[in-house]
Amino acid sequence: MNRKQLVLTVSLSGILTVCAATVQAQELFTKPAWLQELSLGVKESYDDNIFGVSGVGLQPKSSWISAVSPKIAFNFAPLLGSQSAFQSLSLSYAPDLVRFHEAPTENYDAHKIGAGIRGTAGDFSFSLDDAFLYNDGSKIAPTYALNQTGAAGELDKYRNVFATAMPRERRNQVQERETAALQYDWDRAFIRGTDSLLDYNLDTAWHNSTKVPYIGYQNYVDRSDVNGGLDLGYKVATNVAVTLGYRYGSQFQQQFPTSITTDSHYSSSTYQRVLLGVEGKPFDWLDVKLDGGPDFRDYNSHAPVTDFHPTKYYGEAAVKAMIATNQSLTFNYKQWTWVFAAGEVPEFDSSYALNYHWNVTGQLGFDLGARIQEADFTGGNDTAGTAPSDRADRLYTLSPGVTYAITPRITASLNYTYDAGNNEMSNENLPAAARQTDYRNFSHNLVSLGLLYKF
Repeated sequence: MNRKQLVLTVSLSGILTVCAATVQAQELFTKPAWLQELSLGVKESYDDNIFGVSGVGLQPKSSWISAVSPKIAFNFAPLLGSQSAFQSLSLSYAPDLVRFHEAPTENYDAHKIGAGIRGTAGDFSFSLDDAFLYNDGSKIAPTYALNQTGAAGELDKYRNVFATAMPRERRNQVQERETAALQYDWDRAFIRGTDSLLDYNLDTAWHNSTKVPYIGYQNYVDRSDVNGGLDLGYKVATNVAVTLGYRYGSQFQQQFPTSITTDSHYSSSTYQRVLLGVEGKPFDWLDVKLDGGPDFRDYNSHAPVTDFHPTKYYGEAAVKAMIATNQSLTFNYKQWTWVFAAGEVPEFDSSYALNYHWNVTGQLGFDLGARIQEADFTGGNDTAGTAPSDRADRLYTLSPGVTYAITPRITASLNYTYDAGNNEMSNENLPAAARQTDYRNFSHNLVSLGLLYKF
């Protein structure tokens, strides 16, 4: 028996042992109404390319991965008695404890805390959702260059952005996502105040990636987006409204000190958006929420862009269709201007995701997901020599999966993910060193087997 087979056998034995123990514990425990979820998940995965490299130069590194994911979730609204103002007062904690057996530098513990409020008071309705993540991972970022020569460093400047994103998400960092809304309704119209926060605080060490021994080292900066505004809505049908919205916001990108790079990459900006939207249920089987419109942006005078006051496009959508009583199709979409974690020029970020779900039987479920992501940097203008503007990368993802309810409380899952990262720029737009190989393209395969027990 080889090492990989041994790891899988031991992991599956551990999974079955944990499940047997939790089944016995269930006999002694009754979940109260305010305890929404108490569960334990275990998963064993095999990743054939944990750093997203092509095999030209750096060779792909594979690893078996073990993860343990307990979760506890509360809804404190039932404790308030017969009041009707709060439908939900939720709080959850769901850590992921992840170990890479062949690559211990990638080990991490992700501590995820969620909070939410839903309620109504007369003609007012309100909501708040907050997702907080502290990732206890390595404070040393990966180094991609094949060796510590100048040529290796030059090539590394053009690596696919989605390759470096995979190990970045495993590093030490804090993330927070928050949205809130307060709405007042009339018979056919409503007004709604909103705010949104997206914050990334990366806590990895910085090194000058043009000098030995750090050629090819990945430096990451903090970045954030915050905005607020109003929506005016008018109900064109009982369950469908058109909206006109306004947002004022700010994006921040941390700047490297000159000891790390003399190339200025400070792409912070403010923006105003005008959004036209549609939301509601035009049919019993269809839920839609669409928003889109111009984004009027003002960059600081040090930003590496040609136009300091461009008009960009912003759009997002969330659509769910029940195409049969046991089948659903969901579509999510977003396009917007964002700032890059590696501290270079701004990017125009696009994401299209489609997922099909089928409850084959009461026990068996099937999912098929597909997604296209694009990071387009061609709107930038970096004249200091690294030319990251000559970049446009895509990631194509296909992810089938099945779940099977062994018992009402124990569910098994088998999932597979295939990623293809592609350079979308023609070779003539790249420096000579980067034209010589296809190292910016990569493929990535991940297969996972898991068990989830819910008390």
